Amino acid sequence: MNEMSPCKLLLLAALGAAVNLNAQTVTLNTATYSDGSTYMSWSPTAYTIANFPGNGGSGSGGWSLAALPAIISGGNLNLSPNVNAYAPGTVYWTNPDGTGANQMDAAAYTETTGVYFNTSLTFTFDVLANTLAASAVGGGYTADAFIKDFGPGYSYNGEVTVPLTPGVDSVTYSLLGNNPGEIVQYGFEIIGPDANPATVASLGSVTIAPVPEPTTLALAGLGGLAILVAARRRK
Repeated sequence: MNEMSPCKLLLLAALGAAVNLNAQTVTLNTATYSDGSTYMSWSPTAYTIANFPGNGGSGSGGWSLAALPAIISGGNLNLSPNVNAYAPGTVYWTNPDGTGANQMDAAAYTETTGVYFNTSLTFTFDVLANTLAASAVGGGYTADAFIKDFGPGYSYNGEVTVPLTPGVDSVTYSLLGNNPGEIVQYGFEIIGPDANPATVASLGSVTIAPVPEPTTLALAGLGGLAILVAARRRK
């Protein structure tokens, strides 16, 4: 069987990044994150319902990056359990035994309108570390990446999520057939009880980094191809 030359392999790799015109790929870009691209929703934890009936509450709304908390450093994103809502003596937020009364779903994301439609969107990311406590008194913590799809006026169309585990990963959502007014959010969320600031360090955190864009990889492949071709011509 004939082996494919290095030039052909590089050419195929470079072209492969662009063969599907109905597919697009994005990665984490913390430059697009702001206090306007965060959201928190909450409701009583299962632990609260079972042990302290009537405690906790429910609601949702925008929260600041620092209050989630979502910390940005060098283009990376760090998420940890929420402590902003923890309020001893206030049964809406904190149980008498010190556990958080509510399950907090904190999301930080990039939002676009009319950018992604009639396409398949893939969101890539690199989980550098995930030390979140999966179990704890009052409830453990989980984190995931998501793509959420809304029609005009934020009418919910659907979403897809994937748990955050160390390493490079992605999540893909089909927007084929959708309208130009589509609102798309892609980002990350951490879910778990509001936490005591004094002990939150023991509950861990998750750190995510971007990965190279496919166009960058394709250009790198074409650059390598040009070098090889030039080298062959000099022989």
